Amino acid sequence: MPFSPVETTRLYHAAINALDFEALAGFFAIDAVYESSGIGEIAGQEAILDAFKVYFASYPDQVAEDDLIEELSPQSARSVWRLVATHRQTGEVSRRSGEEVILFDAAGKILRVTVQDRDAS
Repeated sequence: MPFSPVETTRLYHAAINALDFEALAGFFAIDAVYESSGIGEIAGQEAILDAFKVYFASYPDQVAEDDLIEELSPQSARSVWRLVATHRQTGEVSRRSGEEVILFDAAGKILRVTVQDRDAS
């Protein structure tokens, strides 16, 4: 089966929603970069996974949904998403939406994720 950036993005997001860090590690290239308007740039597979673990320790009930996943090129996809999460200690509810562009290498591993929030509350 040929590589599909849309299907791989769906599987990647499913691993995030399941908090399956072992599966998440398999999606990222060793030298991947994760860039978000909220946290800046994180370089390297291990650092990205560590950041996910820290975030989900604070927001373990996050529910994220994709409104759209589209192919931008044979090696990239764009998703439009929204999420709701409650901070474990403060009880503060966070509602966010935004979009992300994912660039994959020839082996189908994530090279770069660029996240841009649209709004947050």
